[in-house]
Amino acid sequence: MRVALAQIRSGTDPAANLALIEDYTRRAADAGARLVLFPEATMCRFGPSLASIAEPLDGPWATGVRQIAERAGIVVVAGMFVPADSLDGRTRVTNTLIATGPGVDAHYDKIHLYDAFGFTESNTVAPGREPAVITVDGIGVGLTLCYDVRFPELYIELARRGAQLITVHASWGTGAGKLDQWTLLARARAIDTTGFVAAVDQAYPGDEIAALGPTGVGGSVVASPVGEVVASAGDDPALLVTDIDLDAARKVRETIAVMHNRTDHL
Repeated sequence: MRVALAQIRSGTDPAANLALIEDYTRRAADAGARLVLFPEATMCRFGPSLASIAEPLDGPWATGVRQIAERAGIVVVAGMFVPADSLDGRTRVTNTLIATGPGVDAHYDKIHLYDAFGFTESNTVAPGREPAVITVDGIGVGLTLCYDVRFPELYIELARRGAQLITVHASWGTGAGKLDQWTLLARARAIDTTGFVAAVDQAYPGDEIAALGPTGVGGSVVASPVGEVVASAGDDPALLVTDIDLDAARKVRETIAVMHNRTDHL
């Protein structure tokens, strides 16, 4: 499978960000990719009120993503925000991935909310409950969002459900050691599951915007089932296209049999 990671720099205008999806998806399709991954918060970067930006999954922004995927003939996965139930008088959204394209019409709501490093995502975001695996050209692809990558049990569950490739879509926060943690965690989850992990982040937006919250550090990476870096990006916008050898991944899963040998009673 040829996969493309679109390390974009989202702004605050959803229409302009949709145009970025159009551009990068066309380029990914021209490069022969069957799947193109966009970061968390592709619809709008963190900073503005998410409730004022959010749209339903059948709204105009998501419809635009579906039309782009249909025209390009490949599967697109991108981060957006969807209205959710309020809590204690607070209007909330879900932090959502829309996955759309040939044979795919799905979404994933972020399960693990980023209540860490001085940021409280749960104030404005409702948690998801259900892991998601889509099928692209007969291959199981698990979907995760940003802070999820710190929770290996989700990745184990996705692998149990048939995911041979797991994607991570992030708008990673800056700070001491954060970029190293991002790439290390992606590689660790690949080792945990003896599968591929494709982790796409927002490009670094500059110090002024980065100070507003988790807005990306770059460093998108594809990790092999033994944790090797197959492809990686710097901190600027980039389209990272790479081939994933799923036959080799199956052999690794058979040889390093952690998925088979895992016990649940400890």
